[in-house]
Amino acid sequence: MQKPFLTILLLAFSLSLIAQPVNNRSTLTIEQIMQGEAFVGHLPEGIHWSEDGRTIYFSWQRGQDSLRSPYKVAITGDRTPLPLTLEEQKALPEDGDYNADRTLKAYEKNGDLFLLEPATGKVKQITNTVGQERSPRFSGDGSKVVYTFDDNLYAWDRASGATEQLTDFRKGSKKEEPALPEYQQWLKEDQRGLFEVLRERKAEEEKRTSRREALKPKRPLEAYYGNKRLSSLQASPDLRFATFRLTNDRNAQNTMVPAFVTESGYIDEQRARPKVGSPQDTHEMGIYDRQRDTFYMVDVKNLEGIKAKPAFLYEYHTDTVPFNPEYDQPKPAIILGPVFSEGGQAAVVVRSQDNKDRWIATLDLEQGALNQLDWQHDEAWIGGPGIVRWDFSTGTLGWLSEELLYYQSEATGFSHLYTVNVRTGEKRALTSGAWEVHDVQLSRDKRFFYLTASAEGPHEQHFYRLPAAGGKLEKISNRPGNHEVSLSPDERHLAIRYSYSNQPWELYLMENKAGAKMERLTESTTENFNAYSWREPQIINFTARDGAKVPARLYRPENARPGGPAVIFVHGAGYLQNVHRWWSSYYREYMFHNLLVDNGYTVLDIDYRGSAGYGRNWRTGIYRHMGGKDLDDQVDGAKYLAEELGVDPQRIGIYGGSYGGFITLMALFTSPGTFQAGAALRS
Repeated sequence: MQKPFLTILLLAFSLSLIAQPVNNRSTLTIEQIMQGEAFVGHLPEGIHWSEDGRTIYFSWQRGQDSLRSPYKVAITGDRTPLPLTLEEQKALPEDGDYNADRTLKAYEKNGDLFLLEPATGKVKQITNTVGQERSPRFSGDGSKVVYTFDDNLYAWDRASGATEQLTDFRKGSKKEEPALPEYQQWLKEDQRGLFEVLRERKAEEEKRTSRREALKPKRPLEAYYGNKRLSSLQASPDLRFATFRLTNDRNAQNTMVPAFVTESGYIDEQRARPKVGSPQDTHEMGIYDRQRDTFYMVDVKNLEGIKAKPAFLYEYHTDTVPFNPEYDQPKPAIILGPVFSEGGQAAVVVRSQDNKDRWIATLDLEQGALNQLDWQHDEAWIGGPGIVRWDFSTGTLGWLSEELLYYQSEATGFSHLYTVNVRTGEKRALTSGAWEVHDVQLSRDKRFFYLTASAEGPHEQHFYRLPAAGGKLEKISNRPGNHEVSLSPDERHLAIRYSYSNQPWELYLMENKAGAKMERLTESTTENFNAYSWREPQIINFTARDGAKVPARLYRPENARPGGPAVIFVHGAGYLQNVHRWWSSYYREYMFHNLLVDNGYTVLDIDYRGSAGYGRNWRTGIYRHMGGKDLDDQVDGAKYLAEELGVDPQRIGIYGGSYGGFITLMALFTSPGTFQAGAALRS
């Protein structure tokens, strides 16, 4: 253990020699690189369109500004980006919900509700309160705007201006009159039996109570939910049903991270996520039927595989009783949605909390019953682009018609787009191949899907159009790299945030047709950044010990001589892609790698097992053994550097942050001698 321990102690010294050579031959410095955006430039973010499709809005920072600000640029005439005035910022609508013909938009801003006429720009304020009205949506017929306030649903009538409370959820328990002791209750009843006047008084009081109740306006049924947490309130388009989620918080203990640099001068403790294996919160979905004035919960018991135990539990079974592959009761699951069709049908996603299963089903609101349409099971874990995420979103899920639902699935090992007929259960794959669909948007007329996908290969992402009925995938974007596209309201133009390996993100405008010219709208990078000739890293694949082809970014000095030094970079998160042809989220490390190459180092940046972008098998390659194949890929990368590129095997270092820091430590402790130095950052 002495050698790896000594290596750890000497990390700061050894990496400082790598990071900032004494005789730095590069025009770059660590001080410049660590300035981040102050050196590179503040890149455009948050791209979105005006309602009339004539203006693009985005977040930007220019010149001596110390903060980001909203900017606008017209798509015709003078295309100089201009900052919004404070009055323009106040008036700028937020995202919201449109009525069926898109003549009206309801949105929330600063806790108040507004109604916009997109054609005229006319805005009507619906609420002006110190409370927080949220999540406005139109009713199915467009006559009302439904929203949440103080954990309840309300409906504002456009014609009358009246507001109706649709639900009456209350935290805690209903206060009940304390029951009389048995002898007092007997005495009370005995008194009524003995005295007619008492009986008459009771009868009169009951009549008065009955009359008061009859005169009361109809109110929603009170619903007390104890100490649970209420969320995801949503009304059906016809406003008959309200769906909701109740969460039983398990109050798992959070880990604490000390913050040493504070205004007070004292160490603060910041809360971080709980330890893996901590008790999970449990969830249930409920329905309130306003017509029948009753509540009931959605039952998952009929879903296929809902009682199945994870296969790995068999390995830990030591009892003499044979292993039962099923639980006695349905395993914990969370229901996400619903997503409503125009006709009021409800679709939901159900995810088991052991992360092994994802179901798509329609929900019978009147019965609270699920009709299973698709079941995806993965003995590692459910995931991939467009699939359910940790943030409780449904992933890609929507209605093409009253019969067809669209969604994404990793059924083939790669995330693709599917439809399922909710009447017959027939499924159809709209895309296929050894690539992934990342983002999906349905055109307003529902004739086309617009996709961002890696159909050209895992290292680029392009924008495509696909007939909704299936057919040929039409590539619209044309430059190598990555295209983050915002479609104009009339779907005639694309606002594109585009980047390449050595070119940071900039804003472009393009007509929505294949091969159209991309016109640049922003110049974000600084003079100092532009003064350097940034390298385009080569994308290579080396062979791992198990025969897998491992993708990597390779940075090499020109005329590299045998016996030179090298550094391997390990990206963080695990499930993240860094081997690609667009501007990296690890842009400081990218610049650092250029500095290293200037000083004679070869750099290898690996998308190891567990990385994103390469399908299910690559994504789950680290299941139940972090520090296994993902670490092997780093060690095999070092072998590739030495055997194929002539790097000195005694002059290879490794570094990374977060998960990359974990792998760095694992490499130093479990593969001694492979790396002569390492830096585990943020680990």
